[in-house]
Amino acid sequence: RETVEARRRGEIPDRLLLLEHPPVVTLGRRGDEANLRLDRASLAARGVEVHRVSRGGDVTYHGPGQLVGYAVVDLAARGRPDVHRFLRLQEAALIETLARLGVAGTRRPGLTGVFVAGAPQRKIASIGIGLRGWVSHHGFALNLSVDLSGFEAIVPCGLSDIEMTSVSREGEDASPADLALRARHAIADAFPRHLRLLAGGESGLYTAPACRAG
Repeated sequence: RETVEARRRGEIPDRLLLLEHPPVVTLGRRGDEANLRLDRASLAARGVEVHRVSRGGDVTYHGPGQLVGYAVVDLAARGRPDVHRFLRLQEAALIETLARLGVAGTRRPGLTGVFVAGAPQRKIASIGIGLRGWVSHHGFALNLSVDLSGFEAIVPCGLSDIEMTSVSREGEDASPADLALRARHAIADAFPRHLRLLAGGESGLYTAPACRAG
């Protein structure tokens, strides 16, 4: 929130914050609690917090081994604000990142996020956007080596007909630490290039060092 307000005041450039969260389930502004397969007390007993947050989208799970990116971008400073285009550019940057990690990512018509090419439908990255003024917050969650059993407590993104996957599950043979480092560098390269496609304004994007939250 402090970063968003500083960007709104023009005190800092656009930023991309990269981090990991401890186990937590989040629901978007209009997320349906019916998509929690376990109640809050049962999740708390497992050490999983539940929070309603100010992004779009439904319910998702975050945990160690998942790289979360908060893109704090002033869309108005880049010309005509276009949230849909901004979201699609994030998808494109994640697909490029996955390609550098040896995984073929793709979009699915009518859905938000990034999937693994082929069948069955396997989702590897989720995206949820929030805006304060025209400054974006929240962003994406890319599954690297996260324990996918955390998603069993929810209906991910409210989609009952998909399964969640990760770079590790898709065959990337690397330690979690090495995978996170490679993903961080790939994202830091991909995002500024894709955000330059937004009309006008600043072309740069500052990427904060990766850190672990909690």
